[in-house]
Amino acid sequence: MRQNPQTRGRLRPVDLARRHGLSMQAVRNYEEAGILPTAGRTANGYRTYTPLHAQALGTFLALIPGHGHATATAIMRAVNRDEPAEAFRLVDESHAQLLEDRRTLDAVERALRDLGPARDDGAGPGAMFVGPLAGKLGIKPATLRKWERAGLVTPRRDPRTGYRVYDAADVRDAALAHQLRRGGYRLEQIAPLIAQVRAAGGLGPLAAALHDWHARLAARGRAMLAGAAELDAYLREREGPARA
Repeated sequence: MRQNPQTRGRLRPVDLARRHGLSMQAVRNYEEAGILPTAGRTANGYRTYTPLHAQALGTFLALIPGHGHATATAIMRAVNRDEPAEAFRLVDESHAQLLEDRRTLDAVERALRDLGPARDDGAGPGAMFVGPLAGKLGIKPATLRKWERAGLVTPRRDPRTGYRVYDAADVRDAALAHQLRRGGYRLEQIAPLIAQVRAAGGLGPLAAALHDWHARLAARGRAMLAGAAELDAYLREREGPARA
């Protein structure tokens, strides 16, 4: 019969810490947080760990790049409570979020491709009043005012009439917001993108940011695969005695 993986071998906190470049306090904190199984104690009260604890720590650190610290912590807590179904649910949620992020990026790129040049309606180069802009987009003027309150567009006021004037950048931002709204995205999801477009100074410089976005999503997907392999190995080790 296989020996219980929690009793095979004895490791000190410093052994786990050095292996991953951590402090001993960090190892103790991870145990107290439920990321590691509860450590054994010597007659003098010192913590003792086993290879299973070392594997748990490695698994947790492998999960972080793909799932984030909070979700990785929740996954390890569930596993150590012998609740693998909860751990799998958390993993599924992370994958669902990654898929949603990919769809968001696809929608953004489609929206950017579909944007046409802003027209000049007499309020300045590329500028439009609320009525013509709403008509161009096929929405109500009240919708544009709602987007203004949400920070998606920032029209100026004509000093003579007090009417809202949407310059070329606002027209661009409104068109982009319209495309994303048609794709089902909420205003709070769109606002950060609009801010990024403004910070980039227009759509052209955003190409580098979109390329980086693709790279980050790919890295997360690869990290999830690596974390899944470590998690599977850890689960198999915990199940060892029952499989003997």
